Amino acid sequence: MRLVIARCSVDYDGRLAAHLPEAVRLIMIKADGCVAIHADGGAYKPLNWMNAPNRLSEQEGEWTVVNPSGERLTITIYETIFDTTHELGPDPGLDKDGVEAHLQELLAACPETLGDGFRLVRREYPTDIGPVDLLCRDIDGNAVAVEVKRRGEIAGVEQLTRYLQFLNRDPSLAPVRGVLAAQTVRPQARTLATDRGIECVEMDYDRLRGIEPNQTRLF
Repeated sequence: MRLVIARCSVDYDGRLAAHLPEAVRLIMIKADGCVAIHADGGAYKPLNWMNAPNRLSEQEGEWTVVNPSGERLTITIYETIFDTTHELGPDPGLDKDGVEAHLQELLAACPETLGDGFRLVRREYPTDIGPVDLLCRDIDGNAVAVEVKRRGEIAGVEQLTRYLQFLNRDPSLAPVRGVLAAQTVRPQARTLATDRGIECVEMDYDRLRGIEPNQTRLF
């Protein structure tokens, strides 16, 4: 992980154009190649970013990040205030809460809930950046990566996108498509997923557990 605090401006050229004027910002370069630019405010979401895989070129006063689709992020550096690199080592991943873990378990037992003819290959299928929740095969034998969430949000789409990038490098799996499975999917997340060719599936937790809507329950 490399962290750079610099006075910079940022220009994005791709599906649209965007400009961040000169200001002091944090530039984060992760081990997988992801580049993200953050301000000193807000939550986790960066002001602009470029997911891996990409190519980062550093020249005096200017960084250029280009992905395979031709999208370009140009970071103009006016002053470097801090620059450090640390090896974080392997990450154990996020422990899912009870509902997400149970949803994953239920879907692994009944993968056909996700699509006709789906069959499970493996739960927690490993990638270089962490395990994808479920790896399945569809009715035609094609690989499908499934990420399970209680709420389908943009962060979940981004996470699944990164998994797909790594899985599609494996010739024994490619092409791999993605499914975001959640109890509810937010409209913005669905729009981004559609743009990236990821299918969204909403699930009824109670029905998966075998509880009919009119059944009385204590929780």
